[in-house]
Amino acid sequence: MAKRRKSTMSTEHKRALAAGREQGRAVRNYLEALDANRPRRGRKRTPDSVKRRLAKISQELEGAAPLQRLQLTQERMDLRSELERLSTTNDNAALEKAFSKVAKAYAQRKGISYAAWREQGVPPDVLRRAGIKRGG
Repeated sequence: MAKRRKSTMSTEHKRALAAGREQGRAVRNYLEALDANRPRRGRKRTPDSVKRRLAKISQELEGAAPLQRLQLTQERMDLRSELERLSTTNDNAALEKAFSKVAKAYAQRKGISYAAWREQGVPPDVLRRAGIKRGG
């Protein structure tokens, strides 16, 4: 059997791969932040309203039947995680800036249109800053 020659990547190829990973990471982080902050139906929850509901659940738990206590316990766990999510602030400006720097090159490399970005919720002004134009 013939020995297989070990091929090595050029430095240029390694840089291109690293750049692609960085672009993908910036795009993914920005799209995930957009998705997490997308407006939801119904009344907005505030940290105060969540805290009020948690206090009410604590009172209701005292005299609750076992099945109701189980449901209230789960609601309390859900509200605590929601309160944690509401209290943490995402640095959307930094994510948007990183996205704007790489989005045009990423879109060209992957063949992503203006309309596809818009359908994902990317605002037109962010696309304009990134250099992505309609029909381009």
